[in-house]
Amino acid sequence: MSGADKGGGRDLVYCNGRLTSREQAVVPAFDYGFLYGFGLFETMRAYHGVIFRLDEHIERLLRGAERLGFAACLSAGKLKDACNETVEANSLREARVRLTVTPGNGDGMPAPDKCASPTVMVRASSYTPHSTEVYERGFSAVVATSRRCLDSVMPGIKSLSYAENLLARFHASRQAADEALFVTERGLLLEGSISNVFLVSGPILVTPSAQGILPGIARKDVLGLAAALGIPVEERAVTFQELVGADEAFLTNSIIEIMPLTRVEGRAIAGGGPGQVTRELASAYRSLVETATIQGRLAMGEG
Repeated sequence: MSGADKGGGRDLVYCNGRLTSREQAVVPAFDYGFLYGFGLFETMRAYHGVIFRLDEHIERLLRGAERLGFAACLSAGKLKDACNETVEANSLREARVRLTVTPGNGDGMPAPDKCASPTVMVRASSYTPHSTEVYERGFSAVVATSRRCLDSVMPGIKSLSYAENLLARFHASRQAADEALFVTERGLLLEGSISNVFLVSGPILVTPSAQGILPGIARKDVLGLAAALGIPVEERAVTFQELVGADEAFLTNSIIEIMPLTRVEGRAIAGGGPGQVTRELASAYRSLVETATIQGRLAMGEG
């Protein structure tokens, strides 16, 4: 499970152009997100008061909005300002930030020509990372009970229609596991309920291809870091059995960064601890974060 979220002292929420208390941050009963789960979200992490990869998260959200037909009513600049204002208003340094966007309020089924006034909400709360001990122990995972279809468009959109992921997480929790992994009927590994999956086989870093998954922002960074470090990478179809027999494995998302995956369905992966490639990439990722957020503070005029 992710590290503890503790609301900031003020707990101000950005809701449709204004900062307000959590209790007053409400949406109409006929909001398309509430009625149909028709909307998008991004979960981001702030370090030293700077949201890491904010531009990339906004770009992904807008790509999803384009596919859902309501991108025209959204502004990248205004969305970024809303996220930054929320972090600043709550005086947060280390934070978990969630941006939620829907086409707004209306009658009947949502349609692009009815989406003129989107709902935009941002919540920022203090984030305490997992301890060093958790990263040394690594996460355990089970296989989700539902099977994914490679041809579905939904995994590629970070949609508010999140029931399948939640049911997978509930299953993992009942099995005392940290994550649930989605596979296809043919036994191909796809992704976790909240993460992307990587494995190491010999000298090669392997990850499932983008079809049928949500390509994460952290996943993209890991691929770039691997290239910079000279680690061979394969993005391809991966069987679940390959994961079980891997030399090492890890999970990625913007909150947990790079988390070793050490047990699957009760079986240890290799030695049951973080591998050398995982450690090397985790260290490089942390350096990347520090460099980017220091530059972000300087851009904001902070020393």
